[in-house]
Amino acid sequence: MVVKPIKTGVVKNADLSLSDFLDKYLDSVSERSVFAITSKVVAICEKRIVPVANTPKKKLIKREADLYTEEVFSYGSIFTVTNNTFIRSAGIDESNGNGNYVLWPIDPQASANNIRSYLKQRFKLKSVGVIITDSSSTPLRRGTSGIYLAHSGFAALKDYRGSKDLFGRTYEMSRSNVASGLAAAAVVAMGEGTETTPICIIEDVPFVQFQDRDPNRAEIMDLNISIDQDIFAPFLTSVDWKKGKRS
Repeated sequence: MVVKPIKTGVVKNADLSLSDFLDKYLDSVSERSVFAITSKVVAICEKRIVPVANTPKKKLIKREADLYTEEVFSYGSIFTVTNNTFIRSAGIDESNGNGNYVLWPIDPQASANNIRSYLKQRFKLKSVGVIITDSSSTPLRRGTSGIYLAHSGFAALKDYRGSKDLFGRTYEMSRSNVASGLAAAAVVAMGEGTETTPICIIEDVPFVQFQDRDPNRAEIMDLNISIDQDIFAPFLTSVDWKKGKRS
């Protein structure tokens, strides 16, 4: 696997549409590669920004979240479930926002689908994948790592169920989240500070099963799991969740 970050200028205050941004900074994308872009750039280009001044952040979190906690935890954290992702503050971020809160894209899946359509048309591609990335913390581990909000053009899960392990034992539950692995690789290569490399191309990915289409509803739903069925249900169900306006 080869991950190639791409240098861009600073994107601020929706001075470019997303297609204009890609026209300006993207020279080529190869067949059977995966294109990664940060959710922050997508959101700014989609004008998903709110001035920090005179904007109560907690009110904004309640508006953007599917579920949220009333309680404020360590480091000022308000935990949410947003776009079926367990995330602090509904993904709202102030860093590199130029005095604005940067929200998540309103519909990350639609954005990923549109980017894939753009790449196919502009570069005459048959097979190309897209992921929209962000970063999040892992419990009991210091630091952040990459996550994905949406994908398109490839199978996000690799299913091992029914196959045999090295010693002949049948896998019953194992499915690898390929999209998550790609997002982690992309984010660590793009950086999360002042690198100004918010896009990258991931090549030489023989483990990726490309699809010449957007993911269908059944595939997207298969990626999600309800709180009560999740392996971390004992912790997630102990929270007094409130419904946000996004739900």
